Amino acid sequence: MAIQVTRRQLIKALAAAGMLSQLPTANVFANTNAVGKGNTKPLYIDGLSFLPEDLADLKASKLDAYLCDISAIEAIEQADGTTNYKRTYNACVKSIGEALTRVNANPDKLLLGRNAKDIQTAHDSGRTAVFFQIQGADCVEQSINQDLNQMDEFYERGLRVLQLTHHYGNLFSGGALDNDGKQGLNLPLTKVGHQLLHKLNSKRMLIDVSHSSPQSALDSAKASRAPIVQSHGAVRAIVNHARCSPDEVIRAIADTGGLFGVFMMTFWLTTEHAPTTDHYLAQLKHVANVGGIDAVAIANDYPLGGHEKLLELNNDNAEGVKQYVEWWHSLRARGVLGFDHEPQHVVIPALNHIERMERIDSALSRAGFSSGDRAKIMGGNWQRVLTEVLG
Repeated sequence: MAIQVTRRQLIKALAAAGMLSQLPTANVFANTNAVGKGNTKPLYIDGLSFLPEDLADLKASKLDAYLCDISAIEAIEQADGTTNYKRTYNACVKSIGEALTRVNANPDKLLLGRNAKDIQTAHDSGRTAVFFQIQGADCVEQSINQDLNQMDEFYERGLRVLQLTHHYGNLFSGGALDNDGKQGLNLPLTKVGHQLLHKLNSKRMLIDVSHSSPQSALDSAKASRAPIVQSHGAVRAIVNHARCSPDEVIRAIADTGGLFGVFMMTFWLTTEHAPTTDHYLAQLKHVANVGGIDAVAIANDYPLGGHEKLLELNNDNAEGVKQYVEWWHSLRARGVLGFDHEPQHVVIPALNHIERMERIDSALSRAGFSSGDRAKIMGGNWQRVLTEVLG
C-alpha cells in the first residue's frame, strides 16, 4: 500500500536524517536566508500591501519584496436594486495596466516580480520587487466558457498571485463571510474552482486562499499540485471569528509547503482592549506551533506606511475604529461568526509605522527567536514558496 507523505513531513524526515545539508543549493528546501554580501539583515518580504503614493516609502520600509494588490473594484447594480462591488475583469485590466506603467516608469525604485530571482535582484540593486496580486477571482468570471483564458492575459501583464475570493463566495470558492442568516456557511471549492486551480498550477501562479471559507481552503490545499498560501489572515484559536482560520486550515496550507501570513488588522488579532506587539507575536507563535516555522510569514493589508486614517488620528484606536462599526454591525445582524463582540481597535500603534518590519524583527529577537527562524519569518519563507511556485 502506498504511503502519502506531505512536503512538511518530508522536510522533517530529511532534517532528522541529517540530509538537508546534502541537498543542492538550487533545491527548494535549501537555506533561503542568504542575502547580499556584507549585509546581515535578512530579506524582508511582506504578504500584502499596495503601491505607495510616495515611492520614498519603498526604501523607508526596508522591504526587499512584497505581494502588491493591484486590483480595483467595479460597482455592479443587482436585480434587486442593491449594489455589489466586485474586482471585475474590466476594473482589473485597467488597474493592472496602470500599475505596470508606474513600475516601468520607476526602474530605479521598483522591479516587477515575475519569478523568485527578482527578489535577490531587487535586494542587490537597492530596489523593491513587487509581485502583482488580485484579491478575488471575479476578474476571470467572464471567461468560464473560454478555458479561463483571461488568466493568460493577466499573466502576460505581470500577475503572479490570485486570491480566489474576497469575503464572499463566487463561482470558484466559498467565502469566509458567507452566511444564510442563521449560521455560517462553509461552502466548498466549486467544479469551476478546481478548473481554475489547475489553470493556476499550469501557469505557475501562486494560489491565495485568504478570505476563503475553511472548506474551500482545505479543498484548495488538497487539489493544488504546488504550495498554496494564505497571504494575510489570523488565527481562529485566538479570535473566534469567521475571518480567522481554524488550525486545520493552517496545517493543510503548511502541508502543501505553503505559508500563512499574519496581518495587521487588530480586531482579528485580539479581543483585548489594547492591542500590542505581544498579541501579534502570539499569532505568529500559534502558526509556528500548528504549521511549523516554515509556514510563518508577515503580512500587512494596509499601505506600506501603515493605516493612513489611524496615522492621521495619531493611532487613536477608539476614534479610528468608528469607520468599521456600521459594517461590523451589519454582519452581526446576519449572525456571522465573531461579529457579536464590539470591535475596539484597528492597529497596533507600535507597528502602524513605516519601520514596521524592522520593529517586528527586533520584537522576535527579544522574544527569543533564533536568527535563522527570524530570517524565515521575515522573508525567507516567502522566498522559498515563490521559488517553488513561480520558479
